[in-house]
Amino acid sequence: MNTAIAQDLAQINFKNINDLENWKLSFQDDGIKSWQKKWFLDGLRAKVENSKHGLLFSAGDVDGDDACHAVLWTKQSFTGDIKITYNYTRTDTRQNWVNIIYIHATGIGEKPYEKDISRWSNLRMIPYMSSYFKYMNALHISYAAYDDDLPKGQDYIRLRKYPVTPKANFSKTTEIAPSYFDTGLFVPGKEYQITIIKKANYFYFHVKGDGKEKLYSWDISSALNIKEGRVGLRHMYTRAALYKNFKIYTHN
Repeated sequence: MNTAIAQDLAQINFKNINDLENWKLSFQDDGIKSWQKKWFLDGLRAKVENSKHGLLFSAGDVDGDDACHAVLWTKQSFTGDIKITYNYTRTDTRQNWVNIIYIHATGIGEKPYEKDISRWSNLRMIPYMSSYFKYMNALHISYAAYDDDLPKGQDYIRLRKYPVTPKANFSKTTEIAPSYFDTGLFVPGKEYQITIIKKANYFYFHVKGDGKEKLYSWDISSALNIKEGRVGLRHMYTRAALYKNFKIYTHN
């Protein structure tokens, strides 16, 4: 199919799904009041601060130290189709590492990695990346993301499915194509409204802000077994951002 036609169809489908009347608001946090009421944290060196501007989430500041990774999880779990909306402002100026959002995350169900990930939080006090992609079922989308294999300053957006097959290559086998490069988005200090929708075979990542509006889409028919669990925000070491008006809708 012609790329332009495919993009037009994606735009139409995204709008139709986004505008469905029976999305149910299941979670809401403006970022101003105590974060501990609705979230729990993986990571000993992370900082989570409420302010009148929203929730400031910062990973530890030592580059390369796994103890400085951080994941902020919803206490609540969600089932079925899901829509997530929030305002995102980068407060770091890094051109390394990534931001991630985990969707419908559960443990693989083999001891000690119980389905309820809160029951093995102690194993994630140091939030090694492998503790997530080996032992969780989840979708992972990385954005405001940088890779040493790309030209300096060029970002990417990528969708992945967990867990990795034992002994397989994480980078090659968890990716759901396509990846998107050099988006021109997520300029530090600029606010963006993000909308993520996971519905049936469709996954959409929509970004609007700083005079730009872009939609990224995937076929997730290979991930239909992932249909319930928590939402998590991950910052790799040295990364930080401000979140506000965080809402999660479900559609069963």
